[in-house]
Amino acid sequence: MISSAQPQAGPSNQNRKSRRKGQKPLTKKVKKTSERQKLEDLERNAMNYEPPEDLTLFSDLPISDLTKRGLKKAFFLNMTDIQAKSLPISLKGKDVLGAARTGSGKTLAFLVPVLEILYRQKWGPVDGLGALIISPTRELAVQIFEVLRSIGGQHSFSAGLVIGGKNLKDESERLSRMNILVATPGRLLQHMDQTVGFAADNLQVLVLDEADRILDMGFSRTLSALLSHLPKSRQTLLFSATQTKSVSDLARLSLKDPVAVGLDETANSALPQNLEQHYALCTLDKKLDILWSFIKTHLQSKILVFMSSCKQVRFVFETFCKMHPGISLLNLHGKQKQTARIAMYNKFTSSSHAVLFATDIAARGLDFPSVDWVLQLDAPEDAETYIHRVGRTARYESKGKALMFLLPSEEEGMKAALTTKNIEIKNIKIRASKTQSIENQLQNLAFQNPEIKYLGQRAFVSYLRSIYLHKDKSIFKLDELPVQQFAESLGLPGAPKIKFLNKEIAKMKKNASRTVEAARVAAVKEREEEESEDTEEGADESSEFVSDEEDSEDESDNKKEEEKKVEIPIKSSKQQTGVRTKYDRMFERKNQNILTEHYSKLIDHDPIDDDDDEFITIKRADHELTDDDGTLDPGDLSKRKLKLGRAKSAIAKNGVPKKLIFDDEGRARELYELADAEDWYKAKGGLAGVKEEGKRFAEGERGKMEVTDIVDKEEWREKKREKKRKRKERENGVTMGDDDDEPVAVLAPLSDDEGYASPTFDLSDLPSEDEEDLPRPSKRSKVSTRHDRDGQIEENTIEADEELALQLLRKW
Repeated sequence: MISSAQPQAGPSNQNRKSRRKGQKPLTKKVKKTSERQKLEDLERNAMNYEPPEDLTLFSDLPISDLTKRGLKKAFFLNMTDIQAKSLPISLKGKDVLGAARTGSGKTLAFLVPVLEILYRQKWGPVDGLGALIISPTRELAVQIFEVLRSIGGQHSFSAGLVIGGKNLKDESERLSRMNILVATPGRLLQHMDQTVGFAADNLQVLVLDEADRILDMGFSRTLSALLSHLPKSRQTLLFSATQTKSVSDLARLSLKDPVAVGLDETANSALPQNLEQHYALCTLDKKLDILWSFIKTHLQSKILVFMSSCKQVRFVFETFCKMHPGISLLNLHGKQKQTARIAMYNKFTSSSHAVLFATDIAARGLDFPSVDWVLQLDAPEDAETYIHRVGRTARYESKGKALMFLLPSEEEGMKAALTTKNIEIKNIKIRASKTQSIENQLQNLAFQNPEIKYLGQRAFVSYLRSIYLHKDKSIFKLDELPVQQFAESLGLPGAPKIKFLNKEIAKMKKNASRTVEAARVAAVKEREEEESEDTEEGADESSEFVSDEEDSEDESDNKKEEEKKVEIPIKSSKQQTGVRTKYDRMFERKNQNILTEHYSKLIDHDPIDDDDDEFITIKRADHELTDDDGTLDPGDLSKRKLKLGRAKSAIAKNGVPKKLIFDDEGRARELYELADAEDWYKAKGGLAGVKEEGKRFAEGERGKMEVTDIVDKEEWREKKREKKRKRKERENGVTMGDDDDEPVAVLAPLSDDEGYASPTFDLSDLPSEDEEDLPRPSKRSKVSTRHDRDGQIEENTIEADEELALQLLRKW
């Protein structure tokens, strides 16, 4: 008993193991079954889910634990109205047509269904592209991708960002491995056309964010072509802050029984409730003064300024930076490189006090936190653009202010356009005492820096072009702009030349001349009709005083005269109102008879003699030529022309000659005769025979290539051996003799005097100074052999040979 109570040696978890002896470990099959059961339960719950009226939390939705963890990690706990209404529908796999005011959380409304649908279908890398998200601008695509990374980090899907401005080759290499793709329309179409292996045949979800902007940017044909290549069984989610006719047409073509979410709210007001919006009237030449004064009085604010063109953004940014307002200035427009655009976007997002000058590329979907003011230096194109511009502030539950600068000619039309969208905007007045003029500073900058002057000219032209191209002429009136004062406000010495405006003026003059001409033709026609009526009345009064016979005759005569009178003006009016050609203008000239009368006097066309004797009169004469006189003598022709004539006659008689050859059996056939394709196909035994014939031909050509390759290699080796032999001969300094094959030693290289024989001098008494300058002889053995007079071989050194050579030179 005591021994049993003593502790025994062994592992510390012995009791735990003893408790688990009755349990079996889970196998892979059991794990797969449990996972499959979880996915089935999750899908069943999503399909049968009926949202309560007080639905506010993401945790109450029938979504996976991985998605819930990702949302919690990214601090997304409560849902917005558009999310609470659209997520239960989109999780069931139905198409959604969503519309909500800006800043209401539309991004999560389509990213959560994308993750859940792919997760329930156990989507993997082998399955290819499962979800495609299309956004209008690069910045919005980057923002969507960052949100996707923050909430989808718990899943195992591969996601990619495809936008312009990046390396196409690097994107195409990774494209085939992506499950979720965020893209802009232009770069997506480029990959579909050029990237090999990129296909969307298995696509499950298509998302179109800011669909109206995609259509406005000219991608309607691209979207139509894209939708035609996507599978019909996909789920489509279409979201936008404004619903236009083009969006409705796109929804009708791309969506299948869509559920509309949030359309009633956007019909009432697409703007957030916490937004304060105003407009101020100012002249065109005072806009920059007011903008500068506003920035100087709001140095502790975060301001977003919208302009109509890239050139204006760059000019205002460059000039204001040189004037140092005391706050960080940034610019964002479509002419920047992608890296610069992303850097500006990130810097403004992280800044607490800054001013961003931007075009409409920053007006759609971008979430800039804590923007205090949105200024619209130029009027928006329409009410939808106004909604998206001011939607950059007062995001979600925060407050914001918007101010729009309008010209006096734009006030009435813009207010009418905003009224159609149920937008009420108040007018505020600008204090002249608080406004600081910067015209002199801009003039100094333009005078000192030619680049600033050039940017000002470009900004001037681009603004007028934007006004000219806007469709709503009730708002944008080009002829009422103070052009000269606007140029001076930019610091320019005068208004630059505007080519498109000159063309418009010429067009207006041309149209005015056509209008005047049409009015003149109508007046002539009316006057002629009145004259014809007067003549008819005069004829009726005179007919009362004549007899019946005379009446009938006069009436017939009058009718003929009236017909003639009426026919002439009708013909002239047709000529005037119709298209006038250069021949019409030529025959309408008044001086046509100057040359014709003179020419008619020189040439008599009639054989009758005139009584008047004309000076230098030319008469036509009949020389009575016969047909026989026109034949040419063959002896007068050259041999070449005679041969050509014989050939033509032979071809006309016998046809084109054919060159014939004879085969082994003695049958004649044409040299380049082609066999009939159908007969040859049947003779070879169909497709199998044709393939066999192709293989034989390929093998024969391959054999020829191998033989040619061997010959070429042998020639190359022979040339290489010959070069090596010559190089060795040059190194050894050995040349072949003319008479015999014995080698001859060369003591020094030949001179370069090109055959010139220099005179010899007796150098027996004087020492040679040039001996040291002689070129070094080629390498040779130190001991050489030579034959003496007796025929015996004696060995000599190099010094002895040199001494012998000097003696021979002296004797020579």
